[in-house]
Amino acid sequence: MHALAAATYVVLAAGVGPAEAKKLIRVARAGTENDVLAIVDKAHARLHTERRDVELARDAVVAITAEPIDDVRPNDAMTISELAAALAVPTSTLRYWDRQGLLTPARAVRGRARIYTPADVRDARIVHQLRLAGYRIPPLRALMPVLRQRGRTSDITAALRARDRHINSRSRALLQAASGLLTLTSSVEPQSGPSENDE
Repeated sequence: MHALAAATYVVLAAGVGPAEAKKLIRVARAGTENDVLAIVDKAHARLHTERRDVELARDAVVAITAEPIDDVRPNDAMTISELAAALAVPTSTLRYWDRQGLLTPARAVRGRARIYTPADVRDARIVHQLRLAGYRIPPLRALMPVLRQRGRTSDITAALRARDRHINSRSRALLQAASGLLTLTSSVEPQSGPSENDE
């Protein structure tokens, strides 16, 4: 059973990460089938949510980048508070995105409040959608300047496809590990002893 546990752990780690995989192996070796199935169901539910978020992000990015941002007027700009409210994120999140180079707002006066033009607002909306879809900061840092300069939504679409493939591989890993988990669980579940009627 040690070999099975080790092999199952390796597959699980690819699906849910090392910490969650260890937890699942512990539950399988000490808990019941219901305990294991409940945890696996939660893992699949998380993946389902991630997959849906990627689909929503893909649709949103296409819609956002297609919006015209020409004929800009001074009152089209937004303050950091206005943009944060529009995106339903804290202003600290926008400041963090600024520091990471994801957004490049101007300032009304040097060292003063940030001013987000319609192009900045579009970028913030795209970053927000990609972050909701699980996209990490380092890839976004490389992606946003490309989108800004060339308007290449194909790069974002390709990145989201890669995210989708990653979700698929994790889902397959969970499916592959399921039989090992059930075998481990059944090996430790107590066998029923003789009943009083058998004596």
